[in-house]
Amino acid sequence: MEPPIRVMARVVQELRRECAARRFDPAAARLEIVDRTIGDVNLRLVTECEGPEGGPGDYRMLADELGIALPGENLNGYVATGGVYRWLRDRMTTAERELLAAGYDPRIYDIHGIGNPILRDWLADDLRPWGFTLSAANIALGLGATDCIDKVLRGLAHHKTPGAILFATPGFNMPELQATAYGYRLHPVRTAPENNFKLTADLLEQELATNPDITVVYLTITNNPTTFAYTPDELSELQSVLSKAQVYLLADLAYVGTGPPDDDRERMRRLTADTDLTPYLICVGSFSKTHTLTGERFGWVAFGDTAFAAAMGASWTNSVGSLPGDWQLRYMAYHTLFRRDPGLIPKIRAFYRLRRTSLREQLRQYDAEHGLFDHIYLDDDATIYNWSRLRPGADCFEVLEKTGIAGIPGSTFGYSDDYIRFSVGISPISFDGSHPRTHCEAGHDLH
Repeated sequence: MEPPIRVMARVVQELRRECAARRFDPAAARLEIVDRTIGDVNLRLVTECEGPEGGPGDYRMLADELGIALPGENLNGYVATGGVYRWLRDRMTTAERELLAAGYDPRIYDIHGIGNPILRDWLADDLRPWGFTLSAANIALGLGATDCIDKVLRGLAHHKTPGAILFATPGFNMPELQATAYGYRLHPVRTAPENNFKLTADLLEQELATNPDITVVYLTITNNPTTFAYTPDELSELQSVLSKAQVYLLADLAYVGTGPPDDDRERMRRLTADTDLTPYLICVGSFSKTHTLTGERFGWVAFGDTAFAAAMGASWTNSVGSLPGDWQLRYMAYHTLFRRDPGLIPKIRAFYRLRRTSLREQLRQYDAEHGLFDHIYLDDDATIYNWSRLRPGADCFEVLEKTGIAGIPGSTFGYSDDYIRFSVGISPISFDGSHPRTHCEAGHDLH
């Protein structure tokens, strides 16, 4: 079954192909059909540049600074040096020597299948400021967060009777398809706008009491699609309910790291504070959204209990067999890059903030012209989305028709089509508004 998000993205591709077949002006087609469906950030398409060219606000440089751009590649007027591109490859060689010296050969079959111990130890160290006291034995690698969630659900289903899995809606829907494949009963729980679309402790307690077959609660700590994040107090209240019920918490951290660092650190410290929940805590993260490395598929799982982590290892062995050698080396190289240049993550956060702010302003202007929205929500300064409520009778196709923007209907996330999600990832926000125009002082107007 094709995920609904990809269906909408495919609609956009088909529209663009039809425009090409009819020989419409390509530039006009790009302006009239804007893909805001899938949340991938295409750094090659970034045009935003605040301040001097080549300065800290020149976001076109991100593709070069992250080693994505090829040497000499033209990034909307900025020419990539290729320095990081080459450095990553040199660093992969160094990483391979380090692994061989430690007795791990990435070129042969790994019978455990969970990834090399050096990288897993580095990731465990990354989690210590969040309150985790883990070792490499608690960490398993995966090909992105989605792959990690799939392996966890597979392992849990094998470990005990699958039972039911609770999904708070609206929420990321891919794990629902995975859970169905492994025999879980899906148990969606609708959240309320007045609670910022978050699962409350009272609602969770009620659902667990009336549905004793629930064995897993899937929770996105910083939510896709709503862009709201659980506060530390909200997480403590949920923990209290879960630890008493002894139900597994599968915490999706895909967007923890896109928001203010102090806020993310505090909510994660609170999440790990309840030692009664530790044996049932499973956290999944990746570099995809927080580090704009969606195509690299760098994911990880942290299990609160070491013995349980060992038991889950069979799911890795039986699914992937052995994780790719070069992929692990590149993962290690990128991990070293972010330690070497700690300013990269704040720059990515600032870039996301710029685009979210610009998108909200664009939506307000379209709303003034077409009357499309009932409420354009703010966010918790996190994620790469906007979540808004349409006026009665409007839907995502009317938005596409009148604005050229393709969003994702709320039903995709287990909610209603009164809501729509837009991504800021794929392309810049270009419009004439009252906010400062993005430009380079030393260069050309990028709009």
